[in-house]
Amino acid sequence: MKKVLFIAGFTLQMVQVSWSQSPALEEGIKVDSLAVYYAQTITEGDLSNYLSILASDALEGRDTGSRGQKMAAAFIREHFKDNHLQAIVPVASDTSYFQSIDLYRNYYQDVYVQSGNKKYQHLRDVAFIGNADLPQPQTFQLQFVGNGEEIDYQGLEVEDAMVAFFAKTPEERRRKVKTAQNQGVAGSLVLYTDTREEFTAFLERNAHYFETKSISKDKDRPGENITFYTSYDVLIDILDTSRQKLDKAHLKTRTSGKNPMRKFRGEIQLKIEKVSEKFDTENVLGLVEGSDKKDELIVITAHYDHVGKAGQNIYNGADDDGSGTAAVMELAQAFAKAKEQGHGPRRSLLFMTVTAEEKGLLGSEYYSDHPVWPLSQTIANLNIDMIGRVDPQHQDADEYVYVIGSDRLSMDLHEINEQVNQRYTRLQLDYTYNSTDDPNRFYYRSDHYNFAKHNIPIIFYFNGTHDDYHQPTDTVDKIRFDLLRKRCELIFYCAWELANREDRIRLNP
Repeated sequence: MKKVLFIAGFTLQMVQVSWSQSPALEEGIKVDSLAVYYAQTITEGDLSNYLSILASDALEGRDTGSRGQKMAAAFIREHFKDNHLQAIVPVASDTSYFQSIDLYRNYYQDVYVQSGNKKYQHLRDVAFIGNADLPQPQTFQLQFVGNGEEIDYQGLEVEDAMVAFFAKTPEERRRKVKTAQNQGVAGSLVLYTDTREEFTAFLERNAHYFETKSISKDKDRPGENITFYTSYDVLIDILDTSRQKLDKAHLKTRTSGKNPMRKFRGEIQLKIEKVSEKFDTENVLGLVEGSDKKDELIVITAHYDHVGKAGQNIYNGADDDGSGTAAVMELAQAFAKAKEQGHGPRRSLLFMTVTAEEKGLLGSEYYSDHPVWPLSQTIANLNIDMIGRVDPQHQDADEYVYVIGSDRLSMDLHEINEQVNQRYTRLQLDYTYNSTDDPNRFYYRSDHYNFAKHNIPIIFYFNGTHDDYHQPTDTVDKIRFDLLRKRCELIFYCAWELANREDRIRLNP
């Protein structure tokens, strides 16, 4: 033990030269030399190594419940184990690094629209976007209603029928579907493009949206919403008419006393077979136990799932949230090393990479409903979601990080984060998205929220969105590892102060 402490002390002396150039020391601001020493164990090389594995093609986008997500979980577990973090999830008579969660995967396996002998398949000729379940084919009348405005329904009998109408944007579609529902229709066939070729291109651009299987906590209960996207060409084919005739009738709808649409009516069959299957996924937890205040806990989180793949496209999720996951792994290593060398934290720290964030914050919600540590003794959550890139607003001043939620529940937490940043890292702390009227509502959109709703103070660290957000182009080569390291250092210093200060941070009145 004496030899280890001697080596650690000698090393601290050796690195003091690099500290002497820091702004904090030049300005006479008091720094914690141990904090600086262990912060320096956070390296771009480590972060790059972790992220190169997490965001590799081999992990196939880490979709919740997928093989790639399981591989990522195993990789993180082995990292926690190698760094001697404690496994604290009770499993029978033992403990585990995995907190297992049962979820349901919901998808449609046989969906089509049929007219006579012609069958129009989901994700080829049509795209189903509703939530109904028709496991056996059902027959409906189909009525063309042109623009789908309320006036276009005059003189038409559409109750319990399917209606087809033009709508070129999601907002227009939502409004016109509502108008149709007010007419008592069974469902809508939205003519989203003019030609089949345009519709094929639309499907390719939105492949991930249409091919993603939804995830829920409970077995999904089918709704009654029958809505399809398709092209004008497909409607013409279904009604066995010509574009010229439909265009002429559509034009006359508003210029004649009679509604010429009434003759453009046909019969179709729909099959919409929904499947809801149970599967398991897992949060990955590792603990660095504290000393004299070990019953109090700081939780450091990032989600390690992403959105998987669509066709040949792999959504690697390097920034979202491979960057945050790599940061949690590196922070865990830094605190574990401090403990191993006799400088462990006073309070305990739980490092947790959560699953199913992309499916609705389900992993962190499960933890907050089934905590392995009393929530009453959890003093703060530091959540990291996308800290490896620069957004368009900061191209000319890239040493920044968005800070969200720090003052919502505890001004102590907010001031600690401000102070350690001023003392050590000097990043620009951007509070743009912390506004209570932020239209993006980021405060509610990542895993910290499931701690905040239990009155646990949080900070959400974020670099903002960019063109590669939720795209196959969110890849490792675009990560700024210098910024990732520096942002990670800020989080380390904040966690170090929270873990070692005498008083527990106070909640706002």
